[in-house]
Amino acid sequence: MSRAFVREPDGDEVQDDLPPKPQSEHPNYVTPGGLTALQAMRDRLQTEKAALEAHKDDMESKQALPHVQRDLRWVLERIERAILIDLSSQPSERVGFGAEVEVIDEDDKRRSYRIVGEDEADAANGLVSWVSPLARALNGATVGDVVIWKRPAGDMELEIAAIRFPDK
Repeated sequence: MSRAFVREPDGDEVQDDLPPKPQSEHPNYVTPGGLTALQAMRDRLQTEKAALEAHKDDMESKQALPHVQRDLRWVLERIERAILIDLSSQPSERVGFGAEVEVIDEDDKRRSYRIVGEDEADAANGLVSWVSPLARALNGATVGDVVIWKRPAGDMELEIAAIRFPDK
């Protein structure tokens, strides 16, 4: 077919067929705080969607609405797929999902990490996804164990100094 017969959107039209945001291939394990954050995101997006729909004659609202709808579909699926982990059932002497782990690295620097769901991860604040190489290295360790964190910058030994489950 010739491109002459394909209708291109003009400046006044809004493209509302955005591709879906990808979902992780991993189970969606969440801490209680992680589930609360997803629910808050859902509520915020529903409010934003309603406000945009109320002003659907406004071009900015028309353009923003498909993005909000796509984000809302994504968060609704994340909530539907959420597997809430009961942190009180985790063995407190072993590193597991939801644990806050204090480690000592090869330079005797102490750092704390908390193993959380993928949506909660924030490495800058010590929140690491349960599927990350660091969390996988720490998982199952006990106080006094030395684990090897396989990093792109090179392997690093970490000694487990403390394990806490803050939401217990």
